[in-house]
Parts: sequence; structure tokens; C-alpha cells
Amino acid sequence: MKKGKVMLIGPIGAGKSTLAVRLLEESSPVKKTQALNYKDWIIDTPGEYSENPMFYRSLIATSLEARVLLVIQDATKHYQVLPPNFSGGFPIVAVGVITKIDHPDADFMRAEQILRQVLPFQPIFRVSSVTLAGISELRAAILEYI
Repeated sequence: MKKGKVMLIGPIGAGKSTLAVRLLEESSPVKKTQALNYKDWIIDTPGEYSENPMFYRSLIATSLEARVLLVIQDATKHYQVLPPNFSGGFPIVAVGVITKIDHPDADFMRAEQILRQVLPFQPIFRVSSVTLAGISELRAAILEYI
């Protein structure tokens, strides 16, 4: 899976770094991302970059190094920090990912509605980095794009 890179964006605590570890099939401990983190074919971005419009230019510039953009939505959250149709500003394929589907407070319908504001027509996957549900399907879809 080294043809192109995949960039993960989303708010603080959405599960980006844990998802990155699972996609890479690693078992290393997850650490909070403090700066752009390049690991193999994944670019993990700090949640602060998605939550602060001052960093949007950095996200768009970094996306030039990738082929796929994963926009992450935590299934337990009631909000999205990114503006409507934000994925349209990126020159690469965008895919939505709903994380934490194993959590007792997960609300898939709400999470998808929230994510659809950012990704109106792109595919959306549901995953759990704890149970690994949906991880192999997401990885297979990414393979088709990169």
C-alpha cells in the first residue's frame, strides 16, 4: 500500500491516531498527534488543525502529498468542526469515516448526517478501532484509490 498516501483529518479526540495505527496493522501505543505525523503511507494530522481555520491552509497544502483524504467523525459527538462541503476544497479523493461505533453512546444516523455536511456525496465507512469492525473494509477501499 505504498503507491500514495492517505491523510486523516478531524477534531481532537475523534480517533485519528488510533485509526492510523489500526490501518497500519500495528500494535504500538497511540500518542496524541502534536504535529503532522508521517508514518508509512499515512499522514496523521493534529485535531487542532481541523478545529482552527488558521490551519486550513496547512491541511490543504499537506493534502498535495496524498491521494486520499479521510474525514473522521466521532459517532459519540453531536457536532462537526469543519465547515460545510469542506472536502470539496481538497484536490484529492475524500472519504468519510465514522469512528467509535462500538461505544454505547454511538449514534450512527446523527454521525452520518453531520459528516454529510462536510462530504455531501462521498462514501462513508463505519469503524471501531477497538473491535476492528470495518477496518478491513476501509483498508480495501483505500487500496482502490491509492
